[in-house]
Amino acid sequence: MEDKSFDKWNEVKKQLHKKEKIINFKDREIYWGNLGKNIGFEQNGKNQDFSRPILVVKKLNKRLFFGVPLSTTIRDGSYFYNFKFLEDKQSSALLIQAKIFDVKRLDQKIGMINKNDFLKLKKKLGDLLDL
Repeated sequence: MEDKSFDKWNEVKKQLHKKEKIINFKDREIYWGNLGKNIGFEQNGKNQDFSRPILVVKKLNKRLFFGVPLSTTIRDGSYFYNFKFLEDKQSSALLIQAKIFDVKRLDQKIGMINKNDFLKLKKKLGDLLDL
């Protein structure tokens, strides 16, 4: 059975690749980002632009960062870290889905995780990766 959403994502991805405006991002910031249509159990973006919030964990250079996708579905366990960055919304960082992202995937800044939660998240991520 053919999944047409891969074709739609490929069109969005072509536009992202052409993107010239580069966002000046920082650690702890949260952006809407285009995650795409992925395979298997990899986290997908939603809507027509395949987007979801992404937390910048570590800026590697002006083009690349180590990030974690976020969800509003609250999950428990060692693979997740729950926190609030918007007053009325709880978020869950999907630590198991952390990876390197290109800045072209970022769209609009929507918030920032507080320092205390950021330190706890990094500790939990380090424990998960056995660092």
